[in-house]
Amino acid sequence: MSHLNITVIIPIYNAAAFLQKSVESCLQFDEVKEILLIDDASKDNSLEIAINLAKNNGKIKVLQHPDKKNHGVSATRNLGIDHASQDFITFLDADDYWLPNRFDAEREYFKNPKIDGVFGALSTEFVTEEGRRQYIEKFEGDGLTTVNYPAEGKDIFYGLIGEKKGFGAFFSMIALTVRKSALENPKRRLNEKMGIGEDKDFTIKLAFEKNLKTGIIDRAVAVRTGHENNSITKVKNYSSKFFHHNALLYESLYKWSRNTKEMPRNIVEIFKYKYLSAKIASASGIKKYMMFGFYAPFNPKLLKTRYRYYALKNNG
Repeated sequence: MSHLNITVIIPIYNAAAFLQKSVESCLQFDEVKEILLIDDASKDNSLEIAINLAKNNGKIKVLQHPDKKNHGVSATRNLGIDHASQDFITFLDADDYWLPNRFDAEREYFKNPKIDGVFGALSTEFVTEEGRRQYIEKFEGDGLTTVNYPAEGKDIFYGLIGEKKGFGAFFSMIALTVRKSALENPKRRLNEKMGIGEDKDFTIKLAFEKNLKTGIIDRAVAVRTGHENNSITKVKNYSSKFFHHNALLYESLYKWSRNTKEMPRNIVEIFKYKYLSAKIASASGIKKYMMFGFYAPFNPKLLKTRYRYYALKNNG
């Protein structure tokens, strides 16, 4: 018998066409004891579908924000974290689903009480051709979202921020399982000021503060549904909006790192310069060069090629 007792947090916004499949993919696992369907003021009939699903299965609970307004995916996931009742927490988007091997690694690795979180690989299933086109344009391929070699602990943190070359810069939250005890600190939540990149912000911080371990990374444990309404593909690479979201990400990481004990000073500096270069890059025309001229005298490493090139990159 498995020792895992899992809460699944599923934020919902206009996902009527996908929600039932998403929920059914969770119910295939005996370890899933609770599914929180959290509606973020959907404009379709997602809430109605969620309520009907809950009527037919006692594991499913439907939540809304207290004011029943739209608050975004970060606030919605955070609401789920606050309401989770089981020992382990997982995340799934309402238009995505899990594969039968989703918890194969977790069943083994969580026998070790020192492991706080395990994550695996994600694949993409395209349901529209426009979704495929947007995704391939954004990510230059349709392969696995994963890291490139097994790792544990701080090695994952340094890999995600690019200080261990070749590891990979991102893993998906829908392939992450984490102990509830690792999220007891109310500050360990998703950044609600961010609309894109909030998951990367969360996982990088978690990788430093807690002991994560790679699970199944050479084949998918979950599937992202690719369609033209995916928020992540709406932002064109190297556009002003792209740099703006990167600035928000690295501003968050910079402020966090400055206030984190045992954070190496060179890592704080890396986040600082990535923040400044992205902030400058988000500006256009003469304003970009004026900002560079303003910040560079006080932050001389902006003159290094890696930061200068990024900061002055055309965002058209």
